[in-house]
Amino acid sequence: MAHTEHTAPISLEQALASFTEQWSPRIVTTVNDYDVRVAKVEGEHLWHVHENTDEFFLVVTGELHIGLREPAGERTVVLPRGSVFTVPRGTEHKPYARVPTEIMLFEPTGTLTVGDRHEEVPEHVDVTTGHALR
Repeated sequence: MAHTEHTAPISLEQALASFTEQWSPRIVTTVNDYDVRVAKVEGEHLWHVHENTDEFFLVVTGELHIGLREPAGERTVVLPRGSVFTVPRGTEHKPYARVPTEIMLFEPTGTLTVGDRHEEVPEHVDVTTGHALR
């Protein structure tokens, strides 16, 4: 995959304003072999697992909840605006947002939004490795 070259700073506000689709991340830049993605989310995603990579979340606006199924049991972490959280590789998780929320994700290029294993994908979730900004 070709490295994305940027000659000017990228405004996250403008990047997020360039699309309306929910649960459909856009790639704003790359860092080494990682994509930096932004997404608009509301409602529920789905339970899924990334077997070979951690998943980094940063909440730009709104509030994100992430359900986690861990060896000790099931729990939910709540990320208010400005918070970050990393879901460890191999951990089943389900992001959801009760209010319109904008997030940033760091994931290896080519990582599917639904991971390596997942439950049935609802219609509102885009199965993608990220879309280019328009």
